[in-house]
Amino acid sequence: RGRWRKMARCGAGLCCCCGDRESRTPEELTILGETHEEEDEILPRKDYESLDYDRCINDPYLEILESMDNKKAQKYEAVKWMLVFAIGVCTGLVLPSDCVLVWGTLFSLTIPTAVEECTEKGCLALSLLELLGFNLTFVFLASLLVLIQPVAAGSGIPEIKCYLNGVKVPGVVRLRTVVCKAMGVLFSVAGGLFVGKEGPMIHSGAVVGAGLPQFQSISLRKIQFNFPYFRSDRDKRDFVSAGAAAGVAAAFGAPIGGTLFSLEEGSSFWNQGLTWKVLFCSMAATFTLNFFRSGIQFGSWGSFQLPGLLNFGEFKCSESDKKCHLWTAVDLGFFILMGIVGGLLGATFNCLNKRLAKYRMRNVHPKPKLVRVLESLLVSLTTTVVVFLASMVLGECRQMSSSRHSGNDTLSLQVRDSYDVNSSIKTFFCPNETYNDMATLFFNPQESAILQLFHQDGTFSPVTLSLFFLLYFLLSCWTYGISVPSGLFVPSLLCGAAFGRLVANLLKSYIGLDHIYSGTFALIGAAAFLGGVVRMTISLTVILIESTNEITYGLPIMITLMVAKWTGDFFNKGIYDIHVNLRGVPLLEWETGVEMDKLRASDIMEPNLTYVYPHTRIQSLVSILRTTVHHAFPVVTENRGNEREFMKGNQLISNNIKFKKSSILTRAGEQRKRSQSMKSYPSSELRNMCDEHIATEEPPEKEDLLQQMLERRYTPYPNLYPDQSPSEEWTMEERFRPLTFHGLILRSQLVTLLDRGVCYSESQSSASQPRLSHAEMSEDYPRYPDIHDLDLTLLNPRMIVDVTPYMNPSPFTVSPNTHVSQVFNLFRTMGLRHLPVVNAVGEVVGIITRHNLTHEFLQARLRQHYQTI
Repeated sequence: RGRWRKMARCGAGLCCCCGDRESRTPEELTILGETHEEEDEILPRKDYESLDYDRCINDPYLEILESMDNKKAQKYEAVKWMLVFAIGVCTGLVLPSDCVLVWGTLFSLTIPTAVEECTEKGCLALSLLELLGFNLTFVFLASLLVLIQPVAAGSGIPEIKCYLNGVKVPGVVRLRTVVCKAMGVLFSVAGGLFVGKEGPMIHSGAVVGAGLPQFQSISLRKIQFNFPYFRSDRDKRDFVSAGAAAGVAAAFGAPIGGTLFSLEEGSSFWNQGLTWKVLFCSMAATFTLNFFRSGIQFGSWGSFQLPGLLNFGEFKCSESDKKCHLWTAVDLGFFILMGIVGGLLGATFNCLNKRLAKYRMRNVHPKPKLVRVLESLLVSLTTTVVVFLASMVLGECRQMSSSRHSGNDTLSLQVRDSYDVNSSIKTFFCPNETYNDMATLFFNPQESAILQLFHQDGTFSPVTLSLFFLLYFLLSCWTYGISVPSGLFVPSLLCGAAFGRLVANLLKSYIGLDHIYSGTFALIGAAAFLGGVVRMTISLTVILIESTNEITYGLPIMITLMVAKWTGDFFNKGIYDIHVNLRGVPLLEWETGVEMDKLRASDIMEPNLTYVYPHTRIQSLVSILRTTVHHAFPVVTENRGNEREFMKGNQLISNNIKFKKSSILTRAGEQRKRSQSMKSYPSSELRNMCDEHIATEEPPEKEDLLQQMLERRYTPYPNLYPDQSPSEEWTMEERFRPLTFHGLILRSQLVTLLDRGVCYSESQSSASQPRLSHAEMSEDYPRYPDIHDLDLTLLNPRMIVDVTPYMNPSPFTVSPNTHVSQVFNLFRTMGLRHLPVVNAVGEVVGIITRHNLTHEFLQARLRQHYQTI
């Protein structure tokens, strides 16, 4: 199968799938202006498929519509609401929250306790070996799970963002993925790596949303239910949006923030009905997780004390400090400066991580998989040693607050693990009534360390905060991207909180601003750094507000995030967009640049089409499917002009026909223009195209157009022969002859028709062809049979397939003169996969796919446009 696909890419060079950069040689890329500087060079790309979000209004679907009434429509909608609720409940239950808490508690109780005992007995080396043993074992298990399912590595947010954008990432929403992701992030966090679990939870929620409505699993093939609903990419992507939002809501206790996250970061489509369903799903996930955690940890079922896994606690000044304020108008100036610094730090983080990711893709990933495991173990070893030595050597002994057991609301605050923040301080090497500030930050779970920086009334040394920030910044940057499930939210929040707390300490100590509340600056620092890394605005603002339960923080958080995003965007993209680009995924942005409107649909379309006739022989369909990798084919009939007969006697008709010939774009004319601009390209095929004789006279019209079509149907389209170049026997006009457009049919539909024997013989009428229902057409979703898996000996190559009942007769189309911004908005907002370009007389002149609308492709076409002016 790989050999056929490679032959199709290298031989055909067509562009009806997501991308064809692999089919272009470096010389052709140079002519097209698609080469990049070494710094921006993208590693070898893959051909990603798009999702079919557009409805195919064919005859089987029309039968469903004809049988639909209000009662059935209400039943369908009720089933969708029930499934949305089930997705929210399951997302709140399957998240590995309690397991992570168990391992985190085990880690925080055993290892630090052993270290504290060894401070007096002198067995620190033994404690270090014990710590290394725990961490390396857990990280090794996490890496093994990623070897089983490679897509389980990382946070999963880039992959889910691609899926919601309309790109089918292989294996991203499979059951095996969520199992490896959930168990792997458990071992990653327990192994002491600087990773978070919130990103994998978003991925887990998306997998639940994708799999639950299908009532079947590829990994568990015996689990099969006869559930005919929601057997399309359109419905599946809606449920994935709800699942991703439910994962955010459960992770942060922020249902509204989860809804906005799915809207802002993921979906390229949206509607009012989906908004309400996604919010309902997020609420269900939040309160399900809240209900069970409150009952398990506090024994008070139904109290709803713990809304999310990551809770920032309550921000409140001490009653004894009358000068303290959460924030004032004067503080906004410092918040803006912190946003600028956070954007710069985030841009630096992203730049370093991008270079590391490129290095891994070039030097680690091509090697045996064991090398990835060794890299993960090296990171774990380095992190453990740095944490241990920094806590022992660089930490300072700070005086405990005398009001630890007083009525101070900040110190007596009940947080997520039912103890006050002072109960998690560490006293390594420090005498009584003092604590080690560095060990308190390093030897605590990340959530507890964040709460220390937000609510600890005691001070952290500026030197300690600076060293902690530097070490955590570098190690977390190195960690994100290794072959373990890993999130980035919590490490970024902790790193930014240390930065904010450092700013607060400096303002108090050196400027004398005694009124400021350190927890507020820690929160703003966390928002600034996280915003500078991920470049999220609306959803992150609401998530932080819901996590703090303090609406007064809305304005400073929003301003800080906006400034951090603008500052970071001046240098590079967000971390998730960077990893999406490195994977070569054709992600569509929200809109195109203003200068792109200099291009038209004819400038970016692919005129070299592979098509099928309404009635096509099986041998032609098999040849087309086996020698191309396209996922859709225009259904056309030939359109030979006979205008010369009308031009002889009527001047008015003659002038009108001349106007039509001069103004209507044709496939041959567009291809000739492109070939003329590439004469210097040393390719034999392109040189033949440019230099061959173009016939000025149209070939004589045969007496019967239908007979001509039947004769040509005996053999497939000539350019499908691997050993015959069309330029040797076919003129440009013949190869790009006019084609009347009738509809669009998908590869999956053609293979299904062949697999089920839908055809008729020449001696019969097409009415004798078997009919498939909509349920039968979608029965194999989402794993349709492949043409290479069919037993061709069972097919009669002389039989004919009538594709008209199953094609989409009314797809979205555009004119060749449509501006690129209009094409882009139509393609993105409607969730299209293929967009045919049809001229004024109904002839298909090209097709536009996702690849033709990516930023890199549009930039290359714009450069070519400037060269031809």
